[in-house]
Amino acid sequence: MTIDAHQHFWRYDPVQYPWIPPGSPLHGDRLPEDLAPLLAAAGIDGTVAVQARQSLDESRWLLGLADESPLIKGVVGWVDLRSPDVDHDLAELAAHPRFRGVRHVAQDEPDDFLRGAAFQRGLARLAAHGLTYDLLIYPRQLAAAIDLVRAFPEQPFVLDHLAKPPIKAGALSPWREAIRELAAFPHVHCKVSGMVTEADHRAWQLSDLRPYLDVVHEAFGPARLMYGSDWPVCLLAADYARQHAATAAYFGGLSAEERAGIFGANAARFYGLRLTRNPSAKR
Repeated sequence: MTIDAHQHFWRYDPVQYPWIPPGSPLHGDRLPEDLAPLLAAAGIDGTVAVQARQSLDESRWLLGLADESPLIKGVVGWVDLRSPDVDHDLAELAAHPRFRGVRHVAQDEPDDFLRGAAFQRGLARLAAHGLTYDLLIYPRQLAAAIDLVRAFPEQPFVLDHLAKPPIKAGALSPWREAIRELAAFPHVHCKVSGMVTEADHRAWQLSDLRPYLDVVHEAFGPARLMYGSDWPVCLLAADYARQHAATAAYFGGLSAEERAGIFGANAARFYGLRLTRNPSAKR
């Protein structure tokens, strides 16, 4: 079964989503019925819907969408891990079988946010609820992420968007060395996602992405990588078909088993997804 391990839904509101640029192609509602034909054309059976704003209400809304849409195999929502009510909030959301993980927009926080005592106390409660954690960070925060995963060796982590390396600038170091250090921890996975928006939006080619894909492919290996479209954010630089085709082309030389892992099985295993096929997906 094929899985897009990272995409978003929203009902657009400029107050609720202030990070969306003015006049961008991200304006407007983005809902399962908008994504469904794109998944079908790419031969993808389902998705993991990831939080796009830091709100318990959004997490509940995503679970409501999952109840209505069989395409949504899992939800990564937001919970304030620093809250004294963290156990109550986690228990409420984890009662839904498709709530599979938590993410915080740590990229917008101070560089030492992941080292905070209150945050780490909340993170320590994820395991009791069988939940994963998505790391959304910039390269400058990789040192803190390395400290975090070292401190929680039993907690499953996945790095979103390769930690947003400077693809447009073409720089590899020190991002490359930090990625290798992070990948040395076997409980950390990596999403092959969000790359086109870090490249030149108008002129990127697969050749621009390849050096960064080489790094994570070598560091994590095929068994700990998972494809994610980052739709609809990817629309800033590419439509669904183009970004998917670029990722598929890069991994085209792998074995069928390795490709199946990157494009579905690894995400299903990491998130513990309960899977049913999308009958409209092309084969």
